[in-house]
Amino acid sequence: MTQLANNKKAYFDYEIIETYEAGIELKGYEVKSIKTGHINLAGSYVLIKDGQAWLLNADIPPYQPANMPSDYDPKHSRRLLLKSEEIQELVGKAHEKGLTIVPLKVYNKHRWVKIEIGLGRGKKKADKRESIKKREWFRIRRDIETR
Repeated sequence: MTQLANNKKAYFDYEIIETYEAGIELKGYEVKSIKTGHINLAGSYVLIKDGQAWLLNADIPPYQPANMPSDYDPKHSRRLLLKSEEIQELVGKAHEKGLTIVPLKVYNKHRWVKIEIGLGRGKKKADKRESIKKREWFRIRRDIETR
C-alpha cells in the first residue's frame, strides 16, 4: 500500500473513534492526478445522502490542464463505494451527538485508489493544546536523543 495523501488536520481537529475503508468513484484523469500525489483532503468531509456516501470538497487538481474537459471542477462531489451495511452503520453512528465523518487518508491498494474515512468527535480547545504539548515533547525528546 502506497499512501498518496494524509489529512493531518482531521487528526488534529477530531478524536477518531472508528475507521472504514472505501473506494472512490473517479474518472481516469483524476486517478492519474491522485497517483502523482495531487490531492488535498483539508476541509473535505463525507455526507450520506439518499443511501449513498459522498466525498465533498476534496480538491483534485487537473493532471494535464491543457487536456482536461473545459467544465472540470476540481472540488466536485465524488461518490464513495461502501457496502450498504456500512452506510447504515455510519448513518446510525453519525446521528449520535457530535460525531462527524471525515476523510483521513488516500492510498493505493493493489491497483485501486482507496480512501480511509473516520468517525470522529470534535476536539475541544484544551484537547488540541494537549496534542500540541505531546507533539512538542516528542520532538524535543527526539532532538536530545540524536545529539
